[in-house]
Amino acid sequence: MSDASQSTTTPAPGGADTGDAGAPAYRYTAALAGRIEQEWQDRWESDGTFVAPNPAGPWADPEGVAGREKLYILDMFPYPSGKGLHVGHPLGYIATDVYGRFQRMRGRNVLHALGYDAFGLPAEQFAVQTGQHPRKTTEDNITNMRRQLRRLGLAHDPRRSPATTDVEFYRWTQWVFLQVYNAWFDESADGGRGRARHVDELVAELESGARPAPGGRSWSELSPQERRQVVDDHRLAYVSEAPVNWCPGLGTVLANEEVTADGRSDIGNYPVFKRNLRQWMMRITAYGDRLLTDLDRLDWPEPVKLMQRNWIGRSEGARVGFPVPAVGEVIEVFTTRPDTLFGATFMVVAPEHPLVERLVPADWPEGTRELWTGGHADPAEAVRQYREQAGAKSDLERQSEGRDKTGVFTGAFAINPVNGQRLPVFVADYVLMGYGTGAIMAVPGQDERDWTFATTYDLPIVRTVQPPEGWEGEAYTGEGPAVNSANDEVSLNGLSVVEAKRVIIDWLEDKGYGERTVTYRLRDWLFSRQRYWGEPFPIVYDEDGQAIALPESMLPVELPEVDDYSPQKLDPNDTTSEPVPPLARAQSWADVELDLGDGLRTYRRELNVMPQWAGSCWYELRYLDPANSEQFVDPENERYWMGPRDGASDGKDVGGVDLYVGGVEHAVLHLLYARFWHKVLFDLGHVSSEEPFRRLYNQGYIQAYAYRDHRGQPVPAAEVVEDGDGWAWHGQPVTREYGKMGKSLNNVVTPDDMYDLFGADTFRVYEMSMGPLDVSRPWETRAVVGSLRFLQRLWRNVVDEETGDLRVVDEAADDDSRKVLHRTIEGVTHDYDQLRFNTAVAKLIELNNHLTRLPAVPRELMEPAVLMVAPVAPHLAEELWRLLGHGETLAYEPFPVAEQRYLVDETVTCVVQVKGKVRDRLEVAPDIAEDELRRLALASPKVASALDGRQVRTVVVRAPKLVNVVPG
Repeated sequence: MSDASQSTTTPAPGGADTGDAGAPAYRYTAALAGRIEQEWQDRWESDGTFVAPNPAGPWADPEGVAGREKLYILDMFPYPSGKGLHVGHPLGYIATDVYGRFQRMRGRNVLHALGYDAFGLPAEQFAVQTGQHPRKTTEDNITNMRRQLRRLGLAHDPRRSPATTDVEFYRWTQWVFLQVYNAWFDESADGGRGRARHVDELVAELESGARPAPGGRSWSELSPQERRQVVDDHRLAYVSEAPVNWCPGLGTVLANEEVTADGRSDIGNYPVFKRNLRQWMMRITAYGDRLLTDLDRLDWPEPVKLMQRNWIGRSEGARVGFPVPAVGEVIEVFTTRPDTLFGATFMVVAPEHPLVERLVPADWPEGTRELWTGGHADPAEAVRQYREQAGAKSDLERQSEGRDKTGVFTGAFAINPVNGQRLPVFVADYVLMGYGTGAIMAVPGQDERDWTFATTYDLPIVRTVQPPEGWEGEAYTGEGPAVNSANDEVSLNGLSVVEAKRVIIDWLEDKGYGERTVTYRLRDWLFSRQRYWGEPFPIVYDEDGQAIALPESMLPVELPEVDDYSPQKLDPNDTTSEPVPPLARAQSWADVELDLGDGLRTYRRELNVMPQWAGSCWYELRYLDPANSEQFVDPENERYWMGPRDGASDGKDVGGVDLYVGGVEHAVLHLLYARFWHKVLFDLGHVSSEEPFRRLYNQGYIQAYAYRDHRGQPVPAAEVVEDGDGWAWHGQPVTREYGKMGKSLNNVVTPDDMYDLFGADTFRVYEMSMGPLDVSRPWETRAVVGSLRFLQRLWRNVVDEETGDLRVVDEAADDDSRKVLHRTIEGVTHDYDQLRFNTAVAKLIELNNHLTRLPAVPRELMEPAVLMVAPVAPHLAEELWRLLGHGETLAYEPFPVAEQRYLVDETVTCVVQVKGKVRDRLEVAPDIAEDELRRLALASPKVASALDGRQVRTVVVRAPKLVNVVPG
């Protein structure tokens, strides 16, 4: 066997990077680590070490798949920021890599891949500012991020690294959109569970009469336009007038998370207004029940499930119609408390409600109170000005507790169907169009917000639930018997809330005034963005403005080149303007001649783009088969990697990614949207898994100390030193705070810094040893050296630092060392399997300390130790494995298995009792016979003293841990 000086290409340069001037030539230093790491990364790449075989498709390798249990591990889709990574970003990536390497060594076929969620606002904003194409910016960012991640030594399959901006990727995003567009949700299917079906099946049922057409007419009696409208009203992707956050100063609609609490744009600080615009929507509410009930089938953290349940917000109640005779309209409300209908004394509609303008009469009705008019001469002016004011407020501001309730009378009256009372209809901003129907029946006796509004505008208050004796509060929202709730046909008086609900809904349905229904806090998904850097819709419009889906053969619809990437900016206070998306500037692209089956005609393309969520809704499926140009994923590959586990015929296993790791900040929107798209694909038969992510794990965050000078300005954290009981920067006292790592606090530490100072393996070991993976922890660069020292000691147990010779011997190990080894194997195996990497590292350090104390380390101890270290420090482990004489990578070496004979304790403690009281403890062999244990117990002086001369009636022996002596 060659010695280490021949195997280690060049000696370490004195260890100067760790402060050890004049260190031995073969010490493991950052410089040596860097060379080892890059050499092994090159070798892994050239050998295709981490290429995961597929059962079918372009990368089919049946032999590589056969006999191996699969494991699909995934990290949440990263966005390739121009700022690059800081040390907090790779925490989850390292953890999944450690887990994947461990499971690969246990014989599993591991798929671990990483791509890039590369569409979105940041790249577009940079393009607007610099004139540089967002694709150039995005690709540069991806290149830098790939470099940083490669230096970590992540065992990703390098072939499976798509970006959402790749044309071949967003071709299939457009294809998925078409599947959703061409589907409808049949609520009656699957025993009332409901599922998506192709719209052609809907048309067939309407044509045959199996499903009645709306309005009572037959399908044949409807015009082509009416038929089209019926189908479009059922589609899971549809165009609708929807209330949106319109920011004329930016010329675009903003998502809720892009609007500040005071109703201004996060970028540019422009005013944001609520208004209705024609937008693409996704009918996610159709899946409300399934999204809710299937949470119970997922291996997810309970807090995340709770957040999704609250976001979906399922409510049972009644939909009730309140006629407005003067204009021939009916205001529909959804209420979870139909038992309180007799207490409704007025109504409120949201400022964005589509009926508002039709409700308003020319003049104030006779007797209108001045308080209700807002000081305006006529209802139209009062409502117009109020709607403008409300449009300038964010939803958060409108819903905030404690704010004054404002509103104006529309001039219209609705009729309460249970008692015929005329109810004045107000417009008020505390009612949102995004919740329920955008209208409420106001019951001030049982609702605190309605009480506040009623007392502000001098409106009647009628209690319909009896408060407890001594109640001195205002609105009463608790349980109690119904009161003041009867008409000539139905009485709720004296009934409990639950019983009153049942009785009144039965009455409403019998009279045709309302119906039982379920509603959700969840709203349909706004899917349009007035931007450039996003996926184009595969939609065109004919001369009548009708949307037409392009055939799959015309995909992809590629983004055109434009000179200006920004939406058309308007007067920041122009609330009536219409958005002009950047794609409108590509005139030759926007207006296109196509033959869609009826000859060559001119069409107008959809000028909005999809939101950034689109690509991340299905990316986990493309990782499975990114080279497949015929299908978005081969069904056999999807079934292998994500299908329900073999034998799961009970329907409980939903399939999906085996382990999905990411931050809790994506608990709702990304995960909810991805679940929705996946369920549609499942219903349509495109995938075998019902859910995208079988198991979810939320890692914690790495936070960092930040420091501020006397002006309150952040100073570079890396330049701060301890100064007595405080801290100083260049001799000036500074204050310390604890916050999220970022450039704004000047406390960023990059992985590149760690690679240079310590090497990637040290960085990996430190991040995994900082604490439990699911708990946030503070970063401390000075503490990283402890992880380096561990790896240096491990290296020294194999390599002589002075000569480079191999120190490992081929002598047999002693039994004590074998016991230490196998107990470590047992503990580390369990810790790796349970994602407890910090405790695994602690056990490895203890083992290595034991090996260090030996005169020489036997090979039978060192090789298993190297294999156990491999998941957390793979480069160093690979190099040590090579130095130990192995020619192949250890990536597929079997992980050590503990031998049970070395896990058994030499002795166990036997408790000896006299009449149930402990009198002695004996150290005995685990396999001691009952007779021998009885003899030892009775021979104990402490037992004899406790008996005090009394005879022994019986001795109960439970070898080896208990003896109970019962005196006569």
